[in-house]
Amino acid sequence: MRQGWFLPLVTILLTLNTQNLEARENGVKTSVFLSPKLVLGPGSVANKVFYDIDFPRGHVALKDFNAEVVDEAGNSIPLHETYLHHWVAVRYYERKGISVSKHSHSSGFHQADRIIARNAGICDHGLTQYFGLGSETRKTATHIPDPYGIEIGNPAEIPDGYEEKWFLNVHAIDTRGAEERLGCTECRCDLYNVTVDEYNRPLNPDYIGGLYCCYDETHCLVKQGFESVRRNLYMKYTVKWVDWEDSILPLKIYIFDITDSWSKSDELSKHNCQIEYTVEACANDANNKACVESRQISVVMPTGGDVIYGVAHQHTGGVGSALYGEDGRVICSSTPTYGQGTEPGNEAGYIVGMSTCYPEPGSVRIADGETLYLDSNYSSSQRHTGVMGLFYILVAEPLPNSKSYLQAAVEIRGETAKNSFIWIGVLFGVGIAILVAFLGYRKLRSPREDEYEPINI
Repeated sequence: MRQGWFLPLVTILLTLNTQNLEARENGVKTSVFLSPKLVLGPGSVANKVFYDIDFPRGHVALKDFNAEVVDEAGNSIPLHETYLHHWVAVRYYERKGISVSKHSHSSGFHQADRIIARNAGICDHGLTQYFGLGSETRKTATHIPDPYGIEIGNPAEIPDGYEEKWFLNVHAIDTRGAEERLGCTECRCDLYNVTVDEYNRPLNPDYIGGLYCCYDETHCLVKQGFESVRRNLYMKYTVKWVDWEDSILPLKIYIFDITDSWSKSDELSKHNCQIEYTVEACANDANNKACVESRQISVVMPTGGDVIYGVAHQHTGGVGSALYGEDGRVICSSTPTYGQGTEPGNEAGYIVGMSTCYPEPGSVRIADGETLYLDSNYSSSQRHTGVMGLFYILVAEPLPNSKSYLQAAVEIRGETAKNSFIWIGVLFGVGIAILVAFLGYRKLRSPREDEYEPINI
C-alpha cells in the first residue's frame, strides 16, 4: 500500500522544490562595484590591495562574481594594453573600532587587527581567496547553480569584537609600447631591471622571472621614444547573491597548486604552495612546436563531498589542466581559450577564458581522505616565467536532503521492506495463479493462434 503512494508523493515534492528554486532565482540580487582607481602609464605596474571594499553585507549566499578592468568611462580595456595578471577577493574579519588604511601595497595578513577567513584549503600559506582569476576573467563562468551557495556573513562564524569585510588584490601591467609584451606579462626580471624584491631583499640569482620582479610601482622596458598618457583605471566587479535560507546547501572552496611540495610519504610535510614556476624551452624537438611540459602532484583531500564546480587557472602558454580521483577518474578538466582578435575578450595570443565543470549533483563525489592527482600542462616551445597551475573546486557535503531521487527511492523502499513483506507474498501468490491459468489457456488455443511467435522476456 505504501509503495502505491510513493511515486506520486515524490513527484509532488520535486514540483514544490522546483518552485522554491525558481522563487530564489527571482530573488537574486546583483550589484556592480568599482575598486579605487589604478593609475597606470606605459610599462608601469599596479599591484594594489584595497581593504574594506564595497560588498554584499549580512548573512547571504554568494552566487556569482565577475571582474574586469575598465577606464573612467566604463569602457573595457583590452589585455594588450593593460594585462590583468590576477585579481583575488579575500574575506577577513576586522576588529571593531580601529582606524586602518583601506589602501595598501601589501596584503596585511599578519596584522593583529585583521584575521583572514580562509577558504577550505589546502595550501598552508597563501591562496586564501574566495574568488580569483586573471586574463581569462571575461569568458570564464563563475555562477553557482541552485540550490548551492557560498555562505558568508553568518554571525555564528564572526569572532566576538570583529566584523566581516573583504579586500581586493589587483595586479595589472600596462604593456602599451612594451619592448617585449610577453616578457612584461611574464614578469621577466631583466625587462624590469630588478635585482631585489619589494622588501629590498636580494633575489636568488636563479630567479629569472615572476611575481618578485613585477611588484607594485615597478616598470617594464618600453620602446625608446614611446609616449602615452597615464590613465585612471578601475576593477569593475559584479556580485550576485541571495539572502541566506536553510534550503541553501553551503559550498566549500578548495584550491590546489601544481607547485605544492607536500609529500604523502612524509607525515610532517606541509602544503608549501609556491604559486608560480618556470617552464623551460624544449630542446628535443627541432621545430619546438610539439613540446609540452606536464607536471603532476598528488594531494589528500581532508574532507570529501559532491563536486559542484571546477576550473583551472593558467597563464599564456597553458594548454590545459585536469584533476583526477584516486581511481583515475576525471573529476574535472579545464582548457584555455585563446583570443583571435583585438577587441576586449578576444585578444590574440592571450588566454581569454577557461572551460569549467558543472557535474550533475551527486555524480562526482570525492571521499574523505581520498588521494587526488593534479596535472598541469604548458607549451614549452619557448620559455615561460612566472606561470601558474591552480585548480579551484567547489564541494558540497552530501547531506540527506541532497540525495538523488534514486538514492531516496532505494532508502525509502528499504525502510518499508519489512512492512511490505506480506504484500509481496500476496502478489507472488497472485502471480503464480495467473501463470497457471495462462498455461492452461495455452493448451486450449487454436492452431492459428500458435502461428504467432512468442515474445522473449
